[in-house]
Amino acid sequence: MPSVRQDRGHSPSGAGNTRARYRRILRFAGWNLAVTWWYELVLPRIGLRRVADSTRTRRMQRFARRFHVLAVDLGGLMIKVGQFLSSRLDVLPPEITAELEGLQDEVPPVPFAAIRTLAEAELGVRLELAFQWIDETPVAAASLGQAHRATLGALDTADTGLTGAVIKVQRPGIDEIVDVDLAALRKVGGWLSHVRLVSDRVDAPALVEEFAVTSLEEIDYLHEAMNAERFAADFAGDDRVAVPAVVWERTTRRVLTLEDVTAIKINDTDALRAAGIEPGDVASVFATVMFDQLFTNGFFHADPHPGNIFVTPIDAPPGQRSWKLTFIDFGMMGEVSASTRAGLRKLLIAAASRDGKGLVDAMGSVGVLLPTAETAELERAMVQLFARFGGMGFAELRDVDPREFRDFAIEFGDVVRSLPFQLPENFLLVIRAMSLTSGVCSSLDPKFNLWDSIEPYATQLLRDEGGNVVKDAAQQVLDVAGLALRLPRRLDDLITRFHDGTVSVQSSALDRRVARLERIAQRAVSAILFAGLLVGGALVRDADAVFGTVLMAVSAVPLLHALFAPRR
Repeated sequence: MPSVRQDRGHSPSGAGNTRARYRRILRFAGWNLAVTWWYELVLPRIGLRRVADSTRTRRMQRFARRFHVLAVDLGGLMIKVGQFLSSRLDVLPPEITAELEGLQDEVPPVPFAAIRTLAEAELGVRLELAFQWIDETPVAAASLGQAHRATLGALDTADTGLTGAVIKVQRPGIDEIVDVDLAALRKVGGWLSHVRLVSDRVDAPALVEEFAVTSLEEIDYLHEAMNAERFAADFAGDDRVAVPAVVWERTTRRVLTLEDVTAIKINDTDALRAAGIEPGDVASVFATVMFDQLFTNGFFHADPHPGNIFVTPIDAPPGQRSWKLTFIDFGMMGEVSASTRAGLRKLLIAAASRDGKGLVDAMGSVGVLLPTAETAELERAMVQLFARFGGMGFAELRDVDPREFRDFAIEFGDVVRSLPFQLPENFLLVIRAMSLTSGVCSSLDPKFNLWDSIEPYATQLLRDEGGNVVKDAAQQVLDVAGLALRLPRRLDDLITRFHDGTVSVQSSALDRRVARLERIAQRAVSAILFAGLLVGGALVRDADAVFGTVLMAVSAVPLLHALFAPRR
């Protein structure tokens, strides 16, 4: 039913459709937030946690299926949201990620007549004059645009030295669709900012704004063309990476013409082996190239799914690598600041050395873990995690008894949930890039061990930053020396205070725990009152409708106290 989907969502037809699209997104979000609130917050607090737990898998599957239908029907940014959710294997259950994986390639194409009209208006010339040949069947159809193969005209070939090209053209009306979708997402982000369970972990409105900036850049093809040239400059002289050249004479904000670099899709393992290329080698090089982008260059491809990376065979002397990685689609790129990049390097080095405490410290440096967090238990959890699972590849992890993972999660789950985690600004794309990298590597080689790629890379980082390490060590020596000089006087002051009786000892942790128990007791009483009033009202309602309804309405007061009373 592609034509129905296209008519309903992929091409706007007036303000009425715009309003209907906006309302449909908000209805979907509002209903699912209400359902989640009821099952995950209300039921556990009135003693029905088992009901919430037993229905969770079914609810997740139903949500994913409904969002899949919504995204494909509406297109636009809803596809992008679904693609992001499908890559969050780290935090989302497989019931959601598996259902949304198909969104990578499930977008119906726009008829070529509409593409022709938009392209000719942008280029200011008929396509037959701009190109020697163009294939009306798209080679790829994405949520924001689609691509067609073409042959450059004689003049363009003489200027660029290229013959084959790919023309990327925006979907007609996509600007208006993006504006509507962002307005709806901003509204949902505002709702989430009032949900403590979410707001304690992430600034949802800021996350939406980050997504908005990325999306608006992605529909500006001049920006994408500049990204391609910047990415190519970062890897100039690197025989691992290739980037298509931009045909600037045939490029505008809505039309992008690039060198045709189509080759073997990175996850096509049969084609790779047929070309004499070992998929495991591709996984290793791909992981290292992505690490370089994130931890060294600070400018990275944020959408490295299999459709955006080719493996291109090249002529090479015997014993040398006979292929390179060719990246395409530079609409979604990310930048990492120097300070964040330093924190990410610490994270990588700690992970490679199985250093649980170092990993927790690095999380604080990056900004994922707030400085106020008490991390002793988390450090212990990380040390045990590395000791048990640190050297395992993807295939080995799949062979571990699920009960072992469950026991580990139960033991440390409360510790992790109690810590003040947050998602720093600009981290959305970093997470997406690493999630997709991990998925591509595991699809190339089920036995691929990410540690094998991390360890030599981390070792090289340590070598490169040797000067900084020496400088840090010298600073620590100076700090210790200063402390040693101040220590006698501080001890003398402390002894004097003991003698005067002015030393007081406080246990802030004990005070906090007592206060927490008091608040828990208060919320428990409120939950009991809510249940009593609600059930009592339901029983009395048959005999006295007015009084029963009043009791049921009044039950909302203790419910609100149980749910939203301050916990800190």
